[in-house]
Amino acid sequence: MAEPFIMDSHCHAWRYWPYQPAVPDPTSRGVVEQLLWEMDQNGVSQAAIVCARIDYNLDNNDYIAECVRRYPDRLYQLADVDCQWTSTYHTPGAADRLNEAIDRYGLRGFTHYVRPDDDGQWFLSEEGLAFFKVAAARNQVVSIAMRPHLQPVLRQVAERFPSVPFLFHHLAGARNNEEPPYPLFKEILTSAKVPNMFVKLSGFHYAARVAWEYPYPDCEWIVRGLYEHFGPDRMCWGSDYPVVRRAMTYRHALEAFRTHCTFVPDEEKARILGANLRKLLTPPVR
Repeated sequence: MAEPFIMDSHCHAWRYWPYQPAVPDPTSRGVVEQLLWEMDQNGVSQAAIVCARIDYNLDNNDYIAECVRRYPDRLYQLADVDCQWTSTYHTPGAADRLNEAIDRYGLRGFTHYVRPDDDGQWFLSEEGLAFFKVAAARNQVVSIAMRPHLQPVLRQVAERFPSVPFLFHHLAGARNNEEPPYPLFKEILTSAKVPNMFVKLSGFHYAARVAWEYPYPDCEWIVRGLYEHFGPDRMCWGSDYPVVRRAMTYRHALEAFRTHCTFVPDEEKARILGANLRKLLTPPVR
């Protein structure tokens, strides 16, 4: 029997470790070879690397492009375009910068991290709509990190550009510390009504009350709710490697979903573990 196809929707690689507290191996802990080793150990065939030009890694887009050239059968690049830590964040010319990035790196998708305090006005502005118009015209997947309070705004954007898949990081920002009646989680679930909005099943350690309490039983209600609303065809598993090492191993990140989300049938798990993302990243036939 052939091994199941698994594709990681959310991981990173950096030349230099970007986070505090400092680690004793900053020049090797985040490099792509570490990621590939973990993938090989855990039967993961391919991965979409989410670029993040943070701290010492202003060249992260270039580094990941180099990695993709070296390992073209294993890796996809989701380039950092105007993310929250860049000087160009929501400044004029975003559409041109996105076009330039697509041309430079041959992108099928890109990532955009939104500031926690963003009010969402830019997304519906002339500049913001021009940005997503380019995403639509160039057949891009938008891998987006944002707080749940912006879901109503993103629903409007997604409805304007129905051909653009919007793939939300880390359970779309759901958290287990929200009190009933869970207004932010309900905003996420409402977005399931928009067919081009997708969710990454990654970052269980961010959602949990205790980051290292594998297998994250207090996140089950979140995953179940997302599954029941978005369905098995609009969810993609992701590891959050190497950042996830602060809470669990790569294998734990995989098995928290594959083994412990028993309410998802195996056939549907197979789609979530790889087939859905492969379909999203396959260029449309013209």
